[in-house]
Amino acid sequence: MRTPQRPLPSGFGHASTADEVLTGRNLLGRVAIVTGGGAGLGREAVRALSRAGATVIAAVRNPALALAALEGLPRVTVEALDLEHAESIDAFARRIIASGQAVHLLLNNAGVMAAPLRRTAKGHEVQFAVNHLGHFRLTAGLWPALKQAGGARVVSMSSGAHRASPVDFDDPHFERRPYDKWKAYGQSKTANALFALGLDMRAAAHGVRAFSSHPGSIFTDLSRHLSEAELNAMRKPDANGQPTTAVYKTVAQGAATGVWCLTSAQLDGMGGVYCEDCDIAQGVDADKKLPGGVRPWASDPTAADRLWRLSEQLTGVNFALSS
Repeated sequence: MRTPQRPLPSGFGHASTADEVLTGRNLLGRVAIVTGGGAGLGREAVRALSRAGATVIAAVRNPALALAALEGLPRVTVEALDLEHAESIDAFARRIIASGQAVHLLLNNAGVMAAPLRRTAKGHEVQFAVNHLGHFRLTAGLWPALKQAGGARVVSMSSGAHRASPVDFDDPHFERRPYDKWKAYGQSKTANALFALGLDMRAAAHGVRAFSSHPGSIFTDLSRHLSEAELNAMRKPDANGQPTTAVYKTVAQGAATGVWCLTSAQLDGMGGVYCEDCDIAQGVDADKKLPGGVRPWASDPTAADRLWRLSEQLTGVNFALSS
């Protein structure tokens, strides 16, 4: 039975932190992988999971910087991973599988936001390629270790920006339509949500559950492609004269929902849902104007199946869950 797309409620909320949602959780013996684990939300997730006892692998583009950022954290190692390049993804997955260890928790966190138009060597628009296709390939490569865990969870970092665009299956790489960096980002975040849904529909029978997570609005290095004018506009007062920064979360709060999805006993037996503010989000109508909730195009099983097939085609990966 599909998990309903509505709040539990969990008892947590907008201001909850990663440490708070892990209160009382003992993760000793659990192996977690966090992509983009050397900075921002990824680093905070690594820190919180490590503090709760997990063995954590931070998968990052720049291992030297990550080693410095994560210095002193127990049971934390750093591995090189560049989600734009298939060779790097496959090499990382082979190293993990060769180690013989199970992977209990996978947080597909790394990403790029509102980048200028750029295409990968395969011609894929870079936000769709890194945020979705790279994580699709990575999860497929790690599948034997996830299945081995006997109860793994995979969390894809989506965003409220999914409301900016569904996946354009006819032109996902902006080859025929004008490029819009926010629509491209929104499309990639819709893809993250649909991937979690599609994975959960296929993987639940093997003991692996998947979720997508909206961290909230946080100022991190993810905004590196935004101009100062764009950043200042985000900080302007709203129509009621209140500073828009009031809706922004700290990094500790922003990491909380992903960590909650990875570890909460409240989600046992559930999966495939989009979560925000440390709870399952409410499904909302397509024309809802205000932020919050998940739009129909990001929680549609038919679209999830279509994205799965497209992802296999674009990556050349046969994501065979039976193996």
